[in-house]
Amino acid sequence: MKFRAKIVDTACLNHFTRVSNMIAKLAKTCTLRISPDKLNFVLSDKVANGGVSMWCELEQENFFSEFQMEGVSAENNEIYLELTSENLSRALKTAQNARTLKIKLTNKHFPCLTISIELLSISNSSRVVTHDIPVKVIPRKLWKDLQEPTVPDADVSIYLPVLKTMKSVVEKMKNISNHLVNCKILNLQIIEANLNGELNLKIETELVCVTTHFKDLENPPLASENGSQDRNSEEMAEVHIDIRKLLQFLAGQQVNPTKATC
Repeated sequence: MKFRAKIVDTACLNHFTRVSNMIAKLAKTCTLRISPDKLNFVLSDKVANGGVSMWCELEQENFFSEFQMEGVSAENNEIYLELTSENLSRALKTAQNARTLKIKLTNKHFPCLTISIELLSISNSSRVVTHDIPVKVIPRKLWKDLQEPTVPDADVSIYLPVLKTMKSVVEKMKNISNHLVNCKILNLQIIEANLNGELNLKIETELVCVTTHFKDLENPPLASENGSQDRNSEEMAEVHIDIRKLLQFLAGQQVNPTKATC
């Protein structure tokens, strides 16, 4: 197996760093999937048990000026590495104002993702900072558990409001929930939306019910026409979610998306 890549564009480097920071806020460990044309960061906790699942896809040509890799075999030309998310994020924090960033798979008594960062000093001389991030090579037999998840057909799909605004609202709701923790609160929040561009965030307790309304949001076209053709556009579809998990997702956002779909 071989892998080496290089970033020279500052905007690409900054964006790659933001993606790394986001992943570090979502999970302690993640899987880095390397293929000839893409990098994927994969989180595959058991969602049914309260874990976080994520599939983050980066087209290598959008980030790297050089990209070379050889997978485990010609038939399975991929590499799967498990790493500590915070280690990658911490290493990339030193790459601000870097001239170049190089990533390479190395073996220094144990497998490492070696990150070399060329920095410019005030005198225009350069210095190189190197980070060796320990990784675990995931064997081929476990790859089947790290594939892109399927998204089921939705009754309602809606574009979320600006995530910073939504985060501020959820933080205030969480404070209400925490303050009333002696009233048998389970830290659950209701999210409901319809096909008329309306989204509501609710917290209900034995003593109080708080609802925040968002209107005039857009509904993206659904991937499948089944299940929504005959649906009343005013009818709400709702789910119950752990407010702490929702806030963890919102607090972890670093990439400033133009649109986010729920």
